[in-house]
Order: sequence, then C-alpha cells, then structure tokens
Amino acid sequence: MKILVMNCGSSSLKYQLIDMENESVLAKGLCERIGIDGSVLTHKPAGGQAWKQEAPMPTHREAIQMVMDALIDNAHGVIKDTDEISAIGHRVVHGGTYYSESVVVDDSVKEAIRDCFDLAPLHNPANLMGIEACEAAMPGKPNVAVFDTAFGMSMEEKAYLYALPYEYYEKYRIRRYGFHGTSHGFVSGEAIKMANLDPKSAKVIVCHLGNGASVSASVGGRCVDTSMGLTPLEGLIMGTRSGDIDPAIVQFVCAHEHLSVDEMLNVLNKKSGVLGLSNGISSDFRDIDEAAAKGDHHAKIALEAYTLRVAKYIGAYAAAMNGVDAIAFTAGVGENDKVMRKNICAYLGFLGVEIDDVKNDVRGENRIISTDGSKVTVLLLPTNEELKIARDTRALTEK
Repeated sequence: MKILVMNCGSSSLKYQLIDMENESVLAKGLCERIGIDGSVLTHKPAGGQAWKQEAPMPTHREAIQMVMDALIDNAHGVIKDTDEISAIGHRVVHGGTYYSESVVVDDSVKEAIRDCFDLAPLHNPANLMGIEACEAAMPGKPNVAVFDTAFGMSMEEKAYLYALPYEYYEKYRIRRYGFHGTSHGFVSGEAIKMANLDPKSAKVIVCHLGNGASVSASVGGRCVDTSMGLTPLEGLIMGTRSGDIDPAIVQFVCAHEHLSVDEMLNVLNKKSGVLGLSNGISSDFRDIDEAAAKGDHHAKIALEAYTLRVAKYIGAYAAAMNGVDAIAFTAGVGENDKVMRKNICAYLGFLGVEIDDVKNDVRGENRIISTDGSKVTVLLLPTNEELKIARDTRALTEK
C-alpha cells in the first residue's frame, strides 16, 4: 500500500510518497511559489539525486499534476502510474470542535474545514485547496484529513477553557486547541514504546522545540494539556513569537507606540521571541548560540529565558498529571541542541531527572539520553509527522 502525504501551504506544497509495507519513503519533494512567478518543483526519489523543474503553477491543481508527473517520470519517478497510490493523507491545521481524530474526507468534512477558515486563515484555505486539487487529479482515490488540532481535543474543560465570559466560547469557539498535534501524537506514542511504558497509563511530556515550539502532556497517549492555545502564539518563547505575556501589554504598547491591535499582533508573532529578546540578532537558535558564545548579553538572556520557560511548563505538567514517566525532546532544537536539552533538564532534579552526557551527545537519533538511575526516562525522539499522517490514512482506508 502506497500513500501520498500532502502538506499544502498558501504558496507551497510538500509531499512524500510512503510505502506502508515497510514505512519507507519512496520519494519526497516541494512545490514552491504556487500562484507566483518563478514556480519550481524540487523532487527527490529515494537514493537518487534531487532534480528541479520550473513551470507555471497558477494553482494547487497544476502543482499536484506536476507532482503526479514527477512520481511516474521515466527518469525520476518511483511508480509506474498513479493507480499504485492507494490514498492521499493531508495535513489540515484546524478542525475546530468538529474533529478529535483523523477522518476520510467527504463534503461535510470539507464544509467543516471551510468553517474553520477564521480560526486558521493562513492554513485551512490552502489545506482545502490541496484536498480539492487531489480529488480532481485522482478521482475516486480516498483523501484523509489529519488535523493538527485533533490531539488537543481530548483535553478536559478545566484545561481548554479560558477564564473569559463563557458566551465567547459559545459564540466564537474561543478555547485552547493546541497545535503541532500530529507531532505530539507521534512522539508521545513512540516514547511509550521506546521507554517500554504501559500504553494505557504512561505519563509523557513532549517538548516540540524549534522556531515554533510547544509542550504537551498526555496520559496513555491522550492529551491532557498543551501549551499552544486558540492560536500558536500562546505558550513557550519561540523564534519570533512571544509566547505567554500579560494581556495588558497589548493595550499598553498600542497606546504608547500608536499601534493598532493588528499591528501589535504582528509584533507578537513576527518580531518577538528570541528575535526580540536577543535585540534583533536572529530568530535562528544557531545564530543566538554563536552570539552567546562570543559574550553577547542579549543572546545569553534569550537562551536562558527560553530554557526556563520550557522547564516551567514541564514542571507544571508533571504537577497536572501528578507525575511523569518520560520526557521526550523533538523538532529542530529539541533534536539537535544537546546543550539546550541538558540545560532544561538541569531544572528538573526535583523530579529525579538525570542526563547522561555521553548518551546526550547526539543529534537527530532515537535515543534514551537519561542515566540508568534516572527516575524519569528522557528521550531524544525525532518527529515524523508525515509517517503519522500516512499511518492514520492507512488505518482509515485499508480494506
């Protein structure tokens, strides 16, 4: 069974073709500048060289047709024809309160995705375009929507409701949804297996740390809390996002800087985080690390603040679950920055966390990095959202 995984942005399309017999990636690629001059497809078959094709892609329909042509191309393709593709799995950012798990797409699903446009205006429209383009390119093939918010939908009211007038929840669905859910779901499940924990009761904290960052807590694979909220702005300090702040700061800065609320939200989303804390050095943690090593005070404080915020969330979630069995680090920073992992865990001695420096001296590998005597198992566990999407798609469509 071969499954095509799609992740459509407003002007881009990432894809992987996965053979589910052994969960190997047969090919992957990226369409860029969809609807913009200079559209280009970069396609890489497994074990082969990447190649590029420049051609107009006015819409996602033309982009997906180019993907289909690349997959069956005599020189660069990996299948004989698209009949070998059994189903298509799509990353969809927001499922609102409609969906708590992945679902085979039909008209009602598309209407629900459309109804969530106001909750994810940059993502859901593009996700829907990708689904409809695949329906046109491969009529009759099942499409599956895998929602980024689904993992957080198992939270109880005490965790997802804001302390606002309840009518705002009733009118506008204002609540905490959580994002990076596909990653959190995958990593929490793999952590349970890797640490040999009870799949029904395991208490796992996942730290998805990158330019976008979030922490989740789950019991038996079901999310009980997560740091992102109505939008991805809540929670941890990130590359350019502020994370948690006093809400009154918005009014204060708007009044003093003569900004509109929209302009202030742009500041919080695109000019804050470690970029803001470092006094504009960078939103890239590698640049921040380099500047801190050279003695830059702003860079040093940015890293320390980021580390502290992650540790505080881990501590809070350990309290919320009345314990923790495993802590997993994933995503760009979590998978590759051994110093960050060690510094975060240095706050967690009260939980009995002990890091093994030799085991922790690694990048991007599945590995337990805690000592044998650590009371909590700490893992480095690379995320694989595409594989999670493919697994869900297989489960829903395999006959």
